[in-house]
Amino acid sequence: MAGAARPRGDRVDLQLIADMIQPGSRVLDVGCGDGALLDYLVHLKGVDGRGIELSPEGVNACVSVGLPVIQGDANTDLFDYPDKAFDYVVLSQTMQAVNAPLVTLTQLLRIGRRVIVSMPNFGYLRLRWGFFVSGRMPSSRVLPHSWYDSPNIHLCTIRDFVILCQERGAIIERGLFIDHRGRPRQLGRSLTLANLCGEQAIFLLRS
Repeated sequence: MAGAARPRGDRVDLQLIADMIQPGSRVLDVGCGDGALLDYLVHLKGVDGRGIELSPEGVNACVSVGLPVIQGDANTDLFDYPDKAFDYVVLSQTMQAVNAPLVTLTQLLRIGRRVIVSMPNFGYLRLRWGFFVSGRMPSSRVLPHSWYDSPNIHLCTIRDFVILCQERGAIIERGLFIDHRGRPRQLGRSLTLANLCGEQAIFLLRS
C-alpha cells in the first residue's frame, strides 16, 4: 500500500482531493471507507492523518494496515472534536448521506481550517435526461443505487451546494467538477456548465 503512486481504487476524486492537501498537514478523513485516501496521504504526503468510519468492515481494513481510524458516525461524533483541531477535514462522497447536511458542514468548518467536500451532482445532464425519459429515479457510476436501497438521503446539485455554502458563510477557495470521462475542470463563475456536465464536484472551503 505504502508505495502506491496515487490513491488506490478507481475514484478520480481521491487524487484531486489529495492534490489540495499540503504535505505534513493534520488531516481528518470523515467517512474514510477502506482508507484509500488516508493511506496515500500518510505514506506519500507525510500527513498526520486520522479517520472516522461507520462500517466495521472499513475500520478493520484501515486498522489492519496500520491506519489510525476509529469507528464513528459523522452525524453525531463530530461535536466531540475541538475547534480547528485539523488543517484539513475531508468528507468525500458522504455529504448526501448525512442526516443534516447544514449541521455537518458547520461542524466540519469548525473542526478544520480547511474543508474538502466531494459529492455527486444530481443536476448532471444524463441524470436529468434519464429521469425525463424513463420517469424513474436515475442512476449512474457515481450514484449506482436503486431508490429503495440507496444510502443517499439528501441528493443535491452543484448549484444547491454552492448556495448552501453562501448561506452558511463558507468561502469556496477552489471548486472543480469532473465530467463523465473523469476530466476535472475549474468551476468558474457560471454554474450552468458545471451543473449540466459535472458527474461530481470537489470543493475546498474555509470559514
